[in-house]
Amino acid sequence: MGALSGIRVVEMAGIGPAPFCGMLLADMGADVLRVDRLAAADIGIPVPPRYDLLNRNKQSVAVDVKSAAGRETVLRLVTEADALIEGFRPGVMERLGLGPEPCMAVNAKLVYGRMTGWGQSGPLSQAAAHDINYLAITGALHAIGRAEGGPVIPLNLVGDFGGGALYLAMGILAALLSARTTGVGQVVDAAVSDGVVNLLTMHYGFKQAGEWSLQRASNLTDGGAPFYDVYLTQDDRYVAVGAVEEKFYRDLVRRLGLSDAELPEQHDRAKWPTLRKRLQEVFRTRTRDEWCELLEGTDACFAGILDMDECVRHPHNRARHTHVDVDGVLNPAPAPRFSATPSELRKAPPAPGEDTDSALRSWRFTAAEIDSLKAAGAIR
Repeated sequence: MGALSGIRVVEMAGIGPAPFCGMLLADMGADVLRVDRLAAADIGIPVPPRYDLLNRNKQSVAVDVKSAAGRETVLRLVTEADALIEGFRPGVMERLGLGPEPCMAVNAKLVYGRMTGWGQSGPLSQAAAHDINYLAITGALHAIGRAEGGPVIPLNLVGDFGGGALYLAMGILAALLSARTTGVGQVVDAAVSDGVVNLLTMHYGFKQAGEWSLQRASNLTDGGAPFYDVYLTQDDRYVAVGAVEEKFYRDLVRRLGLSDAELPEQHDRAKWPTLRKRLQEVFRTRTRDEWCELLEGTDACFAGILDMDECVRHPHNRARHTHVDVDGVLNPAPAPRFSATPSELRKAPPAPGEDTDSALRSWRFTAAEIDSLKAAGAIR
């Protein structure tokens, strides 16, 4: 019984941030029904369904949404839903006859969640793009990277999942609370570009206060400061240091066997290259794991940099059960943690249409109605 137990969500099949949002809600106990297409679509990176982890904890129905019967099927589902998630280009759902107006006409309390890169309006709203493009106009991509090189792509964590899916999930939950109070649903227009700019709120404040430079790797937390950086070790692996506060920096220096007398002052930016060179010399004297044994768990703000395989074996992650095996497939565990209504992995990702019969029955379709839809070719 997760925190969202009893909440029903219709998710129109898509890629990236929309299904990740659906996964977050499903992990917290929501009944998320994914509406897949009858035929396989050329969307995203094709992987076997069991590895399409964004679909975990969901059920899947295969519906021909372009047919009249398919459209009516989705509207029927909407009457039973608390929320709908869609991640198409603006106007697609309207052309299918499934936009906010017809959906909210059959369910006034519906929260209609829309996930796009550019938003529902604006000069770029109809342009095709991906995470890297959304990041490009926000200031975030420009800020990430080394001073001597170009911007560095931060996976699609910052845009699709951080500025997109998480903001959509937050918006849907807020709108659900509002609907419970007012009895009226609403549209949640979540744009990756909006969300990423919002994530930069602190940095916009710093810049206007004169505490943030537009030059990459020249600030405290962008790799500019030598006490907030990554270093190569003896075995050509890397470690991460984040000793920003003076007391943590002093602890790092002491544990590295250095003294203040031989180092520049911590915040003397003109001497940062000298300090970085000295720290790199020291970190090159031992292997990554040797440094982990010496520094991990101390107030030196240190961690070894692990790959995704090593991460699974780390004692801290193992102690917190950060990874969970579901039918032989490794999954990141649901987050955050709840004390009274814990989230859990209840179901492996289904193949498209795998749950059509059982899901429709649980959403109040009769056996005769299901048979009729099959005969019409509206579902599979």
